[in-house]
Amino acid sequence: MTSIIHAIESLSIWIGRAFGWCILILTLSVSYEVFVRYLLNAPTVWVFDMMVQMYGALFLMAGPYALAQDSHVRGDVLYRLFPVRWQARIDFLLYILFFFPGMLALFWFGWEIAADSWRYKEVSWNSPARIQIYFFKTLIPVAGALLILQGVAEILRCWRAMRSGAWLERLEDVRETGDALMEDAETPSRD
Repeated sequence: MTSIIHAIESLSIWIGRAFGWCILILTLSVSYEVFVRYLLNAPTVWVFDMMVQMYGALFLMAGPYALAQDSHVRGDVLYRLFPVRWQARIDFLLYILFFFPGMLALFWFGWEIAADSWRYKEVSWNSPARIQIYFFKTLIPVAGALLILQGVAEILRCWRAMRSGAWLERLEDVRETGDALMEDAETPSRD
């Protein structure tokens, strides 16, 4: 079971890292647009559309990554006080009742949206460049499928925690700066 969980997490982390490069593309495109718009007085037609698509792609594909890293916002005022077995039971129930139906809807309707977009060879109607957006709309069902897959890993993680009373360690990718500083402060120096 652990190998299945970590294999799914590895896929989510890899995809998150790959789409993380959208941030660099976004930064460069915004910088370019600011330069040509305000210094050269020659705004572009295409940069805004590209920025919207890059942001959308990053947002969609970061979902499975964030779930794999347990980075989603959680209102855990009481939850964190419960024993691990109860936390796992609550998570298990919430995944079944809310997460999976929502992600199945995202996948199902995203598939329909993407299929229609491909059939019409859809272009952006609010863009003077009339860029193609059917490639981008394909990411909607892809993100839904990846979230469902990561949800399976989370369910398996909950099942394991309900039986063992301990959460399985997550594969680490990056850490928040504050967490890293706190860990460094707690580690005795070797001087």
